[in-house]
Amino acid sequence: MGTKVAKFGGTSVADAGQIRKTAEIIQEDPERRFVVVSAPGKRFKEDSKITDLLYLVKTHLEQNAPYESVFSIVKERFLTLEQELGVDAGIEAALAEIESDLRKNPSADYIASRGEYLSARIVAAFLGYDFVDAEGLVCFSSKGRFLSEETNEKLGGELAKHKCAVLPGFYGTLPNGNIRTFSRGGSDITGAVVAQAVNADVYENWTDVSGFLMADPRIVKNPKGIDTLSYLELRELSYMGASVLHENAIYPARQAEIPIHIRNTNAPHDPGTQILSDAPYTDGRIITGIAGSKDFTVIAIYKNMMSIELGFIKRILAILEDYDVSIEHIPSGIDTVSVVMASEQLEGKLDDIVEDIRKKTQADSVEVFEEMALIATVGSGMAKTPGVSARLFAALAKKDINIRMIDQGSSEMNIIIGVENKDFEDAVRSIYGEFVEG
Repeated sequence: MGTKVAKFGGTSVADAGQIRKTAEIIQEDPERRFVVVSAPGKRFKEDSKITDLLYLVKTHLEQNAPYESVFSIVKERFLTLEQELGVDAGIEAALAEIESDLRKNPSADYIASRGEYLSARIVAAFLGYDFVDAEGLVCFSSKGRFLSEETNEKLGGELAKHKCAVLPGFYGTLPNGNIRTFSRGGSDITGAVVAQAVNADVYENWTDVSGFLMADPRIVKNPKGIDTLSYLELRELSYMGASVLHENAIYPARQAEIPIHIRNTNAPHDPGTQILSDAPYTDGRIITGIAGSKDFTVIAIYKNMMSIELGFIKRILAILEDYDVSIEHIPSGIDTVSVVMASEQLEGKLDDIVEDIRKKTQADSVEVFEEMALIATVGSGMAKTPGVSARLFAALAKKDINIRMIDQGSSEMNIIIGVENKDFEDAVRSIYGEFVEG
């Protein structure tokens, strides 16, 4: 018998009805031996995610404001789940322990992690699976860096003792025993880490959508689904805003060459999207997907003879590091270089950064372009097909969309363009129309 690791997101465990659906999916396939769950998500549009409520509890604690009314909502959600599912998961005692810890003003990571912890206990009790806590098994360094090898050894050794188990996603521990969380959406990472630790045949990621679409359905009407894509294509699409799967979840599965299968809890018979080491190029598909987002700022720097000046780009990067600003892209020419950054990082810093660049590089000109959008057109078939760039640029020209920046990766499987925010949606629709509908 093979082994599958199944991770279920917040919508899959939002209420008793969803947990019953989740249990049916797990129990219909005996190979789904290890399950990772998120904290309960929204039950309806106006509802709150448990993790958001727990972060709000921490905010109240930091401001010396009463937190009990917020935490009571969390308590009610979990006690109701336990009651409606007819299980004894020890939730009342666990909540009492958490309340005791809250009086000691614990870290935000500890408080936020309790949603996954309680969720996993309930799902394990309902399935009749063992509950295995991620505490002490998913390891971080003292500086908060995830320790892959140590985690793989500890987690693999522990899970070898269990035929079937449910684990909480999102968190692990520091060397001193304190809880450390991944970034938001980190349960995807835990799922991939567990898959690597047990050498799973497949890592299934169950969510509320039936896999990846070729474009954002809020922009393109009824975009086609993506049946298969490669790890590299997924990485590019996730980085540029296709948010079905946490981008860092790719690495553990890719390292172990474990296929990832995106599935829909509410439509379990939909084929979903399979992510493989190398997606098959058999259907003549040129592009795999289009993704992007708005609100970037570009600083364009020109200096005559820049290409022969040692350390020019290094000085620019050092300035941005001093201001704690990360860079999205650095397209360059012989005497020009542009740095692209998320605009939100530059609030209150932009004028000072530009002034420092002028002084420390002695640039001939420094120009700033705000309200820019980035769009990535991604597909392994692009490298095998001549004329892709020409078609893309011609499609945008037909809609009178001005391309302000072009950046192509060395793999030739993606072309990133910069357009003004106001042209973002039209540009995505034009590219989709050219390569998919056309």
